[in-house]
Amino acid sequence: MSLSRRWFLRQCPIALGGLSFHHLMAAQKTHHAPKAKNVIFLFMAGAPSHLELFDYKPQLARFDGTLPPPELLEGYRAAFINPSSKLLGPKFKFARHGAAGAELSELIPHTARIVDDIAIVKSMVTDAFNHAPGQLLMNTGSQQFGRPSMGAWVTYGLGSESKDLPAFIVFSSGKKGPSGGNSCWGSGFLPTHYQGVQFRSSGDPVLYLSNPKGIDTQLQRDSLDLISSLNRMRLNATGDPEIETRINSFEMAFRMQSSAPELMDLSKEPRYILDLYGAEPGKPSFANNCLLARRLIERGVRFVQLYHEAWDQHGNLVKDITQNCKDTDQPSAALIQDLKQRGLLKDTLVIWGGEFGRTPMVQGGGDDGRDHHPNAFTMWLAGGGIKPGITIGETDELGFNVTRDRIHVHDLHATILHLLGFDHTKLTYRFQGRDFRLTDVHGEVAAKLLS
Repeated sequence: MSLSRRWFLRQCPIALGGLSFHHLMAAQKTHHAPKAKNVIFLFMAGAPSHLELFDYKPQLARFDGTLPPPELLEGYRAAFINPSSKLLGPKFKFARHGAAGAELSELIPHTARIVDDIAIVKSMVTDAFNHAPGQLLMNTGSQQFGRPSMGAWVTYGLGSESKDLPAFIVFSSGKKGPSGGNSCWGSGFLPTHYQGVQFRSSGDPVLYLSNPKGIDTQLQRDSLDLISSLNRMRLNATGDPEIETRINSFEMAFRMQSSAPELMDLSKEPRYILDLYGAEPGKPSFANNCLLARRLIERGVRFVQLYHEAWDQHGNLVKDITQNCKDTDQPSAALIQDLKQRGLLKDTLVIWGGEFGRTPMVQGGGDDGRDHHPNAFTMWLAGGGIKPGITIGETDELGFNVTRDRIHVHDLHATILHLLGFDHTKLTYRFQGRDFRLTDVHGEVAAKLLS
């Protein structure tokens, strides 16, 4: 008896749906033994000034108020300023810290105390010089909308270890959200199961998670069972795997009604841990988000991303970057200390940085602002197979161009995937007749960063 394709699709959709769901939940086989199992990305949206934080330039201080050399600006594209604007010297003092004597700004004393646990990269470069394209490139490997985010790629590759929480969770603090919007944590053309889920840092992490008055757990369960049966009927008729994703999302939300309140209750943390982070239960902050990130990693969440906006100091540089550092320096360092003391840092890759750097030339009123700068910026990484206590890369005497160990955003992505056990050229997804990957057709692993 011959079986038509139409008959197979009509009669076997439950099996197809189960296969689709299995595909969504299953992890890929890694290409080599991973050094990291989880990722926490502390994303400083708006682009911190490397010249005020990590990359001290005595010559920039010496030539403060003078015009940059003409040959330096040949072919240079700036976002807003005239490239021939006067040079602006660093606004804060620097000192050496740690066994290797890394130079750090007085603005980040807590980071100075963990400098032997992190790897500082002074030679980052990117292709974008405006915020939305730059944030998309850092998060998705492309300046255009529609590509999967790094968190989505990681959860697609590794799957999830948590049954009661999403595999990829996002928090946002500061003045506003990232310029790239939800696309920074979207799934692009990957199944929507892999997109990031944005949590609030106080109250219900997701809106409408609590039942309204008059709805108890049994009624909620009965309602979900009915909705699930209707969705299954539709799945049987269409074979659409996104319906299975929807069913799974409803079930995840139901489980989160019991798991999320316990997760979000920071009052159960010891006083010394709250003081370490500078966290205050019930008061939304970057500090609370860092502590929640640790709690999420403990509960098997694969990828946690914390956005803190805005570091975009075109003016009011001294005042605003001081406040940014006050908000983020202590909790960022505390996260490393806390993960380390719990034995979690060796399996957790922590990344700190923004989408690009800031110009050595002045912008804004007087001498108190810097423009966007893609040619050089600084990030740091820790844990998960990163070699600690090192500084990679170098920029020229004005902090304008990278002169040694250039690391492009694509190289960073290749390195992150390598630490998670993947060859970045082989972690692919076929879409519209082409095998796509996070690094597109670029990227080399930055071997000097590896322990």
